[in-house]
Amino acid sequence: MQTSIVVFTCDLRLSDHPPLRAALHGGGRVVPLFVRDPAVDRAGFAAPNRLAFLADCLRDLDTGLRKRGGRLVLREGDTVTEVCRVAAETDADEVHMTGDTSAFACVRERRLRRALEADGRRLYVHDTVSTAVAPGAVAPVSSDHFAVFTPYYRRWSGQSLRDVLDTPRVITVPDEVASAPLPERGEVSGVSPKLCAGGETEGRRRFTAWLRSGVQTYETRHDDLAGDATSRLSPHLHFGTLSPVEVVRRAREAGGVGAEAFVRQVAWRDFNRQVLAARPDAAARDYRTHRDQWRDGKDAEADAEAWREGRTGYPVVDAAMRQLRQEGWMHNRGRLLTASFLTKTLYLDWRVGARYFLGLLVDGDVANNQLNWQWMAGTGTDTRPNRVLNPVIQAKRHDPDGAYVRRWVPELADIEGAVVHEPWKLPARELSGTGYPEPVVSLAEGLDRLKRARGRA
Repeated sequence: MQTSIVVFTCDLRLSDHPPLRAALHGGGRVVPLFVRDPAVDRAGFAAPNRLAFLADCLRDLDTGLRKRGGRLVLREGDTVTEVCRVAAETDADEVHMTGDTSAFACVRERRLRRALEADGRRLYVHDTVSTAVAPGAVAPVSSDHFAVFTPYYRRWSGQSLRDVLDTPRVITVPDEVASAPLPERGEVSGVSPKLCAGGETEGRRRFTAWLRSGVQTYETRHDDLAGDATSRLSPHLHFGTLSPVEVVRRAREAGGVGAEAFVRQVAWRDFNRQVLAARPDAAARDYRTHRDQWRDGKDAEADAEAWREGRTGYPVVDAAMRQLRQEGWMHNRGRLLTASFLTKTLYLDWRVGARYFLGLLVDGDVANNQLNWQWMAGTGTDTRPNRVLNPVIQAKRHDPDGAYVRRWVPELADIEGAVVHEPWKLPARELSGTGYPEPVVSLAEGLDRLKRARGRA
């Protein structure tokens, strides 16, 4: 009987899974394989929040496989070595996996292909598993990728999506292939106390609930910080417990301006991946440089630490940073505000912020994280690279009652009215009594410093 291997990576689900369906096509045996590779740790991808979420995902995936007569095989070690070892143990002649865009994933794919071909086996890499539209599927005439989102989105919206694939009913796994024990969330230290649950079951539950009661108002409420009216599906899209193709198709079926706005955000994920696929160095280098001489030294590090701790003196910025530490997740508007504040108001290197976010975000994704940080820093694809988000104006607009600030900055919980967004306007004794700090810099000073640094003063 023919045996194939499916290497799970960023696609931890059974529904709408092209590599799994392709491996099952001949009706033979399949080894559903996940390799816990220490190279992931060394590359900085194995943050505690993501490891805990991953443990949930692997256990849920194993449960789903067992309901269909199979099981998940877990190996620990170098991915290429372990895949080849399992292929030899089971005499598998095909290996299927999902395509990815990070430099790490591309190197892994090339190494695996060479090793398998040397053994007379074949590697099949499948697109549109972790994206709705594959990187490179649409491109302008004069370039290998779109550098501006709006024209990309027009082309992306016109693409025909593949059909959503059924979940397999039966999966037969060879008895002889051994597996390491599955990890447990409780084994991971340093996890944010309010981290959400992972796994395909939870992802599908959240998505169904979102379509029923959230997506209709998304257009008008997605920036409402206190209302928490976003889908919170980003961790599930990152780990692949939800299919982007299915998400887009079902959202479009729901219809309405809210669904359209939500689908646009899914398109941003694909946009960033096609940029990174074409420019892998953008994960660490400016996509469009202004030759910034970012601040460094003791004062700069003190400002960066105040930002990390949520002690900048700007309540909405601090609230978002504290949400990140508590939940391993941050509201999208908060991400924009905190990134603008670090790079534009404090004039600190975007890589400082990107690195800190990747250390905490459960949805920490190289393409989205690095390129969104660059977008806000003005070194990426934003057509207005010097835009600055004023945290006070933004707070009054997107948290008008101050509920978001009071939720995450308890020192200010008893401050009434809009002054909660400008506590430095309180009498000195009253502010001192809260224990909340003075601003690390005035907004005017920060703006002037940015203009002078970029020759716009």
